[in-house]
Parts: sequence; structure tokens; C-alpha cells
Amino acid sequence: MHKQVIIYTDGSCLGNPGAGGWAATLIYGGKRRELWGGEPDTTNNRMELTGAIKALEQLKESCLVELYTDSQYVMNAFAKKWLYGWQKNGWKTSGNKPVKNQDLWERLAELNTRHSITWRHVRGHQGQAENERCDSLARQAAQQAGETGEFSCLGEYSGEC
Repeated sequence: MHKQVIIYTDGSCLGNPGAGGWAATLIYGGKRRELWGGEPDTTNNRMELTGAIKALEQLKESCLVELYTDSQYVMNAFAKKWLYGWQKNGWKTSGNKPVKNQDLWERLAELNTRHSITWRHVRGHQGQAENERCDSLARQAAQQAGETGEFSCLGEYSGEC
């Protein structure tokens, strides 16, 4: 039986491009772990992807994952099957242009096959507690990245949810 994990992710950018941050919350067995990081020169879409990737990379075995994102960019790649079309077309869009952020999409595609992921969209800035927490961490990470450069942090699992 696979472990069931709930993940919330978000990305932020101060300017686009600009200093960016990503964050994720993993919930498993009544415990939670927060992780976040940033880059000094990036885009919001890269940070949205990075949050999902970093969260999924924390899972040491194949899991049943319910992943919440407020990013239409990330969500539509799976809900509208953009990702599969890009792969089929040699990483070209329907307009025959190179897919932006291919490096991150390739990593996320690999992780998507490792786990059984249900992709869920959550409306950003609508009061959903976990999404708001990730948004706050991602914004703080973007500010720190603008001041100090690239970094990442991994919080310990904390008590009951």
C-alpha cells in the first residue's frame, strides 16, 4: 500500500523576471514539513514549477499524492494534457516553438511518473490556509534571494496538523 501525501505549493517573483521564491508544505500521517527556497534572477513560472518539483523530490518512495497548486500554468500542463503534447512534439508547443522551462518540465514529468499524483487547483489569495502559508513563505524566499542569492531550506516535520 502506498503512503498518501498531501502537498501544497506556490511560487513568487519580485518582478518577472526578478528575484523569486518557491515553497511547499507536505502533510503525511498527521505531520507536516515546510520547505522553501529562492533564486536571484528567475520567473514566476519557474518558481511555481520548482515548488512542485522540490516537494515531490522529498518523497523517498512511490506515493499517492494530492498536489494543490494555484498556478494555472502548472495545472493546465496536466489537466489539459499540454505536457504530453509537448513531449510528443519533441518539446515544441502547438505553434512549433520551444517549450519554455523545458528543464523543469522534464524533471516534473519524471516525478509525475514515479508517483500517482492527483493535480488539484486551488484559487490563490482566497483564504485557503495551506496555500496562504506557501504564498507567504515563497514571498519571503523571493525577498531573501534578492538580498543573498540562491538558497533552499527544509523544515523538520512538525506535530499534528
